[in-house]
Amino acid sequence: MRLDPTTREWVIIAANRSRRPHDFAVRNEGRFAIASEGPCPFCPGNETMTPPEVLSHRDHGTHSWRVRAFPNRFPALTRDGNTLRTQERGLLVSLDGFGIHEVIVETPAHDRMPGLMSVEEVQDVLMAYQERFRALTKESWLKSLIIFKNHGRGAGTSLEHPHSQLVATAVAPRHLRMRQQVALDYYDTTGRCVYSDLALLEADMGTRLICSSDRFVAFHPFASSRPFETWIVPKAHQPSFSDASTEVVGDLAGILRMILVKLHRGLNNPDFNYVLDLGLPGSGNSDHYLWHLRLVPRLTETAGFEMGSGIYINTALPEETAEFMRNVRVD
Repeated sequence: MRLDPTTREWVIIAANRSRRPHDFAVRNEGRFAIASEGPCPFCPGNETMTPPEVLSHRDHGTHSWRVRAFPNRFPALTRDGNTLRTQERGLLVSLDGFGIHEVIVETPAHDRMPGLMSVEEVQDVLMAYQERFRALTKESWLKSLIIFKNHGRGAGTSLEHPHSQLVATAVAPRHLRMRQQVALDYYDTTGRCVYSDLALLEADMGTRLICSSDRFVAFHPFASSRPFETWIVPKAHQPSFSDASTEVVGDLAGILRMILVKLHRGLNNPDFNYVLDLGLPGSGNSDHYLWHLRLVPRLTETAGFEMGSGIYINTALPEETAEFMRNVRVD
């Protein structure tokens, strides 16, 4: 059993039933394809099928776009209503489904797999994330902002065209508050950031390291909850993703693209989710917290023990999966 230093939660590394890293390679090519009825609303020429865009990156002097963002047509949350809570018969509390739910279309190409994108294309997407993050953190009601990507049916996507999503809420999710509190407790004890220390430790040990760049390290965490769970963490302490320079975002694009290519080639393009962990807006996390990216391939299922205990069982050793990923070539 291993303890995650950033959450203080236990994970079981089931060595007696662990699988070799190559056993996780997906056997069924094409299982990620989502059949769509009618024209794709995310493809060029179908812009009228989406709500008005809130962001676009277009080639200078042309109408061609590289990245677009707009409100989700079927949002989980909307700007209708307010953030006042209603107490119904004691313990039952509710509020309006107030918030923002947006889609970021990552490329004009309908079948452009993440593992086939160029560094420039990945950077374009990350810059769009940053622009929307900067715009929405100005909202006075904002308590959390999650930017995430679902790739493949098993990861929860419903449209094949490559896209990410953004959800802004008027409540602070419990697990985000918990991460903040663990980081704050560590800072109060040591005067340092737990994520910065973890990045330096993994880079120094090297056994779970996949790759690194001038500004980032990518590794499989010591207490990985799933096989091939991957973190990309800045080497230097950076208070906010909003303040990251173009050079920093470009460096992140290079290392993220490398991870996506390795997954595509090494595991035959598995379903996955990634999320930009940006902390809680306005929480004063400049010293104790560090934004980072977490990627989890969907290679195993959550079963009854995980649901009942909250303790994940990982059937692969992070040291072995990291070594496997290091050996996947990237041209």
